[in-house]
Amino acid sequence: MHPDLIIIGGGILGTFHAYHALNRGLKVQLFEKDLKPAGATTQNFGQVVPSGMNHTWQQYGRRSLEIYKDLASKTDLSIRPNGSVYFASDDEELQLLEELATLNEQNQYPSQLLSAKECLSRYPGLRADYCKGGLFFPEEITAESRQMIHEVLAFLVEQKGLDYRPNTLIQEAVVKNGSCSVTTNRGEEFQADKILICSGSEFKALFPEVFAQSDLEVSRLHMMQTVPQPQLRFAGNILTGLTIRRYEAFEECPSFAQIKAKEDPNAFWKKWGIHILFKQAPDGSVIIGDSHEYADAARADELGYDLYPEVREYMLQEAAKIFDLETWQLSREWYGVYSQCKTQEIFRHTIDGDIHILTGIGGKGMTGSPGFAEEHLGEIWGR
Repeated sequence: MHPDLIIIGGGILGTFHAYHALNRGLKVQLFEKDLKPAGATTQNFGQVVPSGMNHTWQQYGRRSLEIYKDLASKTDLSIRPNGSVYFASDDEELQLLEELATLNEQNQYPSQLLSAKECLSRYPGLRADYCKGGLFFPEEITAESRQMIHEVLAFLVEQKGLDYRPNTLIQEAVVKNGSCSVTTNRGEEFQADKILICSGSEFKALFPEVFAQSDLEVSRLHMMQTVPQPQLRFAGNILTGLTIRRYEAFEECPSFAQIKAKEDPNAFWKKWGIHILFKQAPDGSVIIGDSHEYADAARADELGYDLYPEVREYMLQEAAKIFDLETWQLSREWYGVYSQCKTQEIFRHTIDGDIHILTGIGGKGMTGSPGFAEEHLGEIWGR
C-alpha cells in the first residue's frame, strides 16, 4: 500500500489526525516508537474541559466533545459524560466564576452557577469551610487516559483500515524525487504523499535542530492516585480555586489581572506551578494533582526523574482542605511530561513543503486535539 499520509507518533494528536484522514477516505500509516503510546496522552488526568481554554481553543474543545461522543456511540471509549465543576475558595475566585459564566452565556457555552449549598449537596466529601460556590459545565466529559487512546487506535485499525505500526522508531524523514520517505530503525523504507510528525516531547530522533531553535519547552507534572474509596462517590471533573487562578479561560475575565496582582509571588504553589484537581476513577480511587516544572526543549533532560516529597505533601495538604476522603493512602504516583510553546499556542513547522511537524499543544491535548486535528488536516491536505 502506498499511503497518502504517514503519521509519526501515536499520541492523541497523531491518532486524531489519522481519524480525520481516514474519514476523508485517505490511506494512512501510523508509526509509534513504543509498544503502546506511553507519553502525555496516557499520563494525564483525562479531563476534557473546554471551559478552561481561551476562546479559540474552547471552540476546538467543543468540537472535540462532539467527536468523542460520536466515537463513543460506535465503540467502547471509556468516557463518562458527568460534566466539570470549578469550586471557588474565596470571594475573588467566586467573582471570576461569575464573570466566566457571563462570558459563557455570550459564547453560548452552557454553564450553571451553583451556590455553596448546591455544591455540597452534589459532591459528597466537599468541605463546607472551603467552598464558596461553583460553576458547573454539563457538557464536559471524563476520559480514562490510560485506556482511551488504545481504544481509539483499535477502532481505527479494525473499522477504518488504519495501517498501524507500533514499536517502530522512524530515524529519517525526507522529501526526495517529489515523494516523501521515512526510514525505520530496522532499515525499512516507506513512502507517502505527505508526512506528519506528532512527536510529543521527543526532540532527538527527527530534526533536532528545528526543536533546538524553537520556543518549545517541556513541562513535568507530579500526579497521584489513592486506593479505592469504598463508599465515597463523586462524578465528573473537579477543579478548584488554584485552577481558577491558573487556567486561560479566566484570563479573559475583567477582574483577572487585578486579582492576580494581589497574589504572593513567593508562594509555594507558584514556585511549583501547583493547582489541585480531582477525578474519581471507575474503581473508586481518586486521582489528585498536579505540579509543573519547566525546561527548554534543548535541555529537557535536566528535569531528571525525581519526585519531591515536599511537593507531594503540599498537594495532599491542600487537597485535604477541599475534600474529606475516606483515606488518603496512595496506590501510586507518577510524573507526566508534555511539550508546550512559550510564545504561541502550538508548534508548527513545515519542511520541503510536505513534511509537517506538529507538537507543543501543552495541557490542551486531551481537550483540544480531536477538534484541532480536524482543522489542521484540512490546512495541510486542502479542504
